[in-house]
Amino acid sequence: MRSSIIFVAPPKPIRRDQLGIAPVSPPCQIEKQSRLITMTPHETPVPTASNQKRRHGDFPTFSAALDYAAEGTAGFNIYNGRGQLLEALPYAVLRTQALDTAHRLLSAGLKVGDRVAIVAESDGDFARIFFGCQYAGLVPAPLPLPIAFGGREAYTGTLRGMIEASGARAVIVPELIGSWTAEIVEGLDLAFGGSPAELLAISPGDQTLPVISPDDLSYLQFSSGSTRFPMGVAVTQAAGMANARAIARDGLKVRETGDRCVSWLPLYHDMGLVGFFLTPLTCQLTVDLLPTREFARRPHVWLDLISRNRGTIAYSPSFGYELCARRPIAGDLDLSHWRIAGIGGDMIRHHILEAFSERFAANGFDRRAFVASYGMAEATLAISFAPLDTGIVTDTIDLRALEKEGVAHPSNDPSQALRTFVLCGVALPEHDVQVRDAEGALKANRHVGMVYVRGPSLMRGYFGRDSETAEVLDEQGWLNTGDLGYMLDGQVVITGRAKDLIIINGRNIWPQDLEWSAEHEIASLRSRDVAVFAVEEEAGERVVALVQCRATNEDDRATLRDETMGLFRRQHGVDVDVILVPPHTLPQTSSGKLTRARAKAMLLAGQFEASSDHRAA
Repeated sequence: MRSSIIFVAPPKPIRRDQLGIAPVSPPCQIEKQSRLITMTPHETPVPTASNQKRRHGDFPTFSAALDYAAEGTAGFNIYNGRGQLLEALPYAVLRTQALDTAHRLLSAGLKVGDRVAIVAESDGDFARIFFGCQYAGLVPAPLPLPIAFGGREAYTGTLRGMIEASGARAVIVPELIGSWTAEIVEGLDLAFGGSPAELLAISPGDQTLPVISPDDLSYLQFSSGSTRFPMGVAVTQAAGMANARAIARDGLKVRETGDRCVSWLPLYHDMGLVGFFLTPLTCQLTVDLLPTREFARRPHVWLDLISRNRGTIAYSPSFGYELCARRPIAGDLDLSHWRIAGIGGDMIRHHILEAFSERFAANGFDRRAFVASYGMAEATLAISFAPLDTGIVTDTIDLRALEKEGVAHPSNDPSQALRTFVLCGVALPEHDVQVRDAEGALKANRHVGMVYVRGPSLMRGYFGRDSETAEVLDEQGWLNTGDLGYMLDGQVVITGRAKDLIIINGRNIWPQDLEWSAEHEIASLRSRDVAVFAVEEEAGERVVALVQCRATNEDDRATLRDETMGLFRRQHGVDVDVILVPPHTLPQTSSGKLTRARAKAMLLAGQFEASSDHRAA
């Protein structure tokens, strides 16, 4: 699934001392005026069973979904990065606290329809405030934490751009970065700007809460794009619920009993917010939430929670599975209950999934649990799901024919350049997927074109950006996804982003083909170490590869440059200028996807040194 917020390095944990923030006190009871909100450490997590009849998202609004879920015993469990339970939050308790928060939000001077920017930590405060907005008729806009934004100034600038784009009247900043609040909110016209604790210190009024309509906006989700011009995807209650319903009922086929979700995905990204926060609630599933900022340091905690809580549904982009497979893991794991190991957020790398399934087969992991999917924030989240219980299904094709003819001819001839794609399933019910040519005509099976989608899950538009909305969403309700792909036996296969395509001498070259070749063939390179793109110059297009290099010895650096350039010539017939850059400098999205557009912008802005010996001879 395609993703959102732009980062400038892979996700990695923040130490509070690095941010100049005092240590956090242990969670405690907070007495607020006439009501009590309890946030205490718990020894017993919310159970798997909801003890009520399962409903799969058949509600008019998310507040109505919480009303029903509150009648059962399921809920959220909030863990720290070491897998210790910090807060057990049954949906019944969440509903009471969300209603309380709704009154406090309105008492702060907010009006129905106002936007509320929430810097989204994966904790109970986010849940209380998000659903408080749902009950109060406010529109939450989850915003990213500074996991890897390349510095305080860059982060606050990006955040302010999102706040201004949403027209937010309130900004809520977690204690983790509380000392940055003044910079974040300076000069903004706000009714409230502060921490969750400060919000909860406001005396609740006795306002009558509004009646929420399915046509009302539910939230804004910031989509991928330049940080200079952030765009919020406007999702209505009806669209959000349509996607949650289709995911639960048709994609995941949530069972009447036994299913439980485990997630480290960020709640400011559509895969985390919709997939593992909203959708489970709409079908009364319990969710175990881990902090995103700790995942890269301790990926095994995710697997440990799946094991000890008998998790059945968990998703990750490719790099999450790669981290787990590469890191040593102590102790016994039982992954036999994991029936849906979803994969999305980027082009799916089948060899990473194969390595993961081999690594954890002895722990009961069944490779048939892998489920490929395709989606994007503009469609709320999901567009298609591969069939369950089949694992990853691939299509190996003649790469040269794809580049020259735009046709995915199947081939297993080892003498040819081959490329293997993953089938991402059929469109969800009530949704359609088409592959079209430049004139809008439908493409035949295996012929590559632009992917279009239509259905009840699509966004209303980019908030406050009518012209940008009109560029991608037509009057018939078709969304131009910006992705290239082809259809195969009713399933969609994604080949890459149209804007990333490199055209040289009549060949359509996909940059990820070069990136994956280097990362797979060169021992010192890891996943997401290479970014390839074209730079236009007076003499024509120049293909550039930014390569993260960990070596400091100049001989080793020269060897890496030569080896990479030689590989590109030998396997792909392309001359590429290789520029070595420091580790952790290539920009990533919040789902861990490489963002080539941002990498190119950084190069053109002079952020990477490009001396002459970096160039291909």
